[in-house]
Amino acid sequence: MTENAEANTTVNFERIKNAITFIDDNFRDQPTLEAVAAHVHLSPFHFQRMFSDWAGVSPKRFLQYTTVNHAKAILTNQGTLSEAAWQTGMSGTGRLHDLFINLEAMTPGEYKNGGASLHIVYEIYESPFGKNLVASTHRGICHLAFIDDELQGIQSLKENFYNANFLRQPDVSHKAALQAFTKNATDSLKIRLHVKGTPFQLKVWEALLTIPRAGLTSYGRLASAIGDANASRAVGSAVGANAVAYLIPCHRVIQSSGVFGNYRWGAARKKAILGWEQSVTGTE
Repeated sequence: MTENAEANTTVNFERIKNAITFIDDNFRDQPTLEAVAAHVHLSPFHFQRMFSDWAGVSPKRFLQYTTVNHAKAILTNQGTLSEAAWQTGMSGTGRLHDLFINLEAMTPGEYKNGGASLHIVYEIYESPFGKNLVASTHRGICHLAFIDDELQGIQSLKENFYNANFLRQPDVSHKAALQAFTKNATDSLKIRLHVKGTPFQLKVWEALLTIPRAGLTSYGRLASAIGDANASRAVGSAVGANAVAYLIPCHRVIQSSGVFGNYRWGAARKKAILGWEQSVTGTE
């Protein structure tokens, strides 16, 4: 990808993110294409084309995927975590998990000493949701974060593994991880994760891996899934501590009221990801 193409991708996602925030803030008024396009300073024709290229559906269709009422319907109409995770609440035909992801915990020593024995390679890439920083050890992906500032993103990575050795360069494992952002990602894609977390956090993250594209669950149902129905608050903390964006799909957890809630990498980005997943799975 050329430098100009990368810049355009970033600018376009910022416009899309702003459009989604505007739609979410004003969905009760069902804003017109012209109103949303004006908000992001584009002509209706240009905005429609750009948005449809990105999401695979029109802005009007995307609105249906991103309203709070849609999220409420998914959770309130399903009685169990399994139903909520494996169905979308609209057609009830959400596809099974598109990716096979193997999660491996770091050793207690690696966890405790900040990765003193680890060699970590990292690079910054473009995605449908803006720039992301992907980092890996010889065992798999250890960090994936959406970033708005490259220096801050790199600093955050190094603070998380403060004793590790770092090298900035592309890696074959990064390429596999980036394939998860494609519209036609399939279960032939195998991704290994090498993550740092407490036993409780690992348990929560493993439960998150059972939720496919276009699936949603609540903190309470996630707590029940790991066998501790009273641990919703602790589950929320574990979800928020996840350092591997998208591959460990913490964005698929919303409040039991149906409100999408916060996201480590921005609430608007969370809404964008969820709407995009609905569109690429063909859910109606």
